[in-house]
Amino acid sequence: MKYDIVSIGHITNDVRDMMGERSPFVGGAAYFSPVAAARSGAKVLVVTKMAEADRGSVSLLGREGVELRFLPSRATTSIENIFHSPDPDARTLKMVSRADPFTMEEIRALPEAGVYHIAALFKDEVPDEAIRELAARGKVALDLQAVLRYFEGGDVAFRDWPAKEEYLPFVSYLKADSVEIKAIAGTEDREKAARMLAAWGAAGGKGPGAGMEILITRQDEVLAYDGRDFFRAPFDPVRLDGRAGRGDTCFLSYIARRARSGVAEATRYAAALTSMKMEKPGPFSGTVAQVEERMRRQGR
Repeated sequence: MKYDIVSIGHITNDVRDMMGERSPFVGGAAYFSPVAAARSGAKVLVVTKMAEADRGSVSLLGREGVELRFLPSRATTSIENIFHSPDPDARTLKMVSRADPFTMEEIRALPEAGVYHIAALFKDEVPDEAIRELAARGKVALDLQAVLRYFEGGDVAFRDWPAKEEYLPFVSYLKADSVEIKAIAGTEDREKAARMLAAWGAAGGKGPGAGMEILITRQDEVLAYDGRDFFRAPFDPVRLDGRAGRGDTCFLSYIARRARSGVAEATRYAAALTSMKMEKPGPFSGTVAQVEERMRRQGR
């Protein structure tokens, strides 16, 4: 198999406004998560769309051993992240510009991979039908923001996914946060939401979704559910200089570790790695050995 993971989604040139203090940064699930997976031993390809003039901003991916494929776009997605308090989960998102969406022809041209990571930032960035298409070729990892986030007149809103019962049966790995579970399941109870998502994934017993694994991140921990049992591991960063990309990092570090461990260990590993990432701006920059040492020190 050519790649362990192929990530499909927009990489962004963003702005962080932390209570009035503004700073630019590169973002997007297709930026943060592949580095965590590559540093965890996975062979990763990122397929993204950016304006040609902005492509130099993601050169770090190549230095990290992540392969990168650019598809043409008239613009680059840019989002303003506005934090009104020190709470890293309380933020307002404003759309500045948006790259072109992916087409089904481009999806069908993706190379062979074990896992196809739909790392879109907004609804219709990647067509829903891509889930069924890619599930016939490998496992699908879906970030729920890819089907719940909408761009409405410059603002970002979360809405339910009408096609969830049609497509969740084809998803093997699912990632959500507290806002996203409320939008799709109507509850902030993470265990209840996880059971609902798993039931939709197992509907009719068709597709790989019958064994879907779900990760739900929150400020203090990650909760994993494999359809039978729940697994928890805390986030314990000593500072939050690198808060951006928390859920993205957690998701693909979990999937990379899951290739050679059980759900419980993969959950602990992802939480430890993500805690380290949150202490420094940018993608994860540590090693597997450092993550495993952190797990040992904390008795995980």
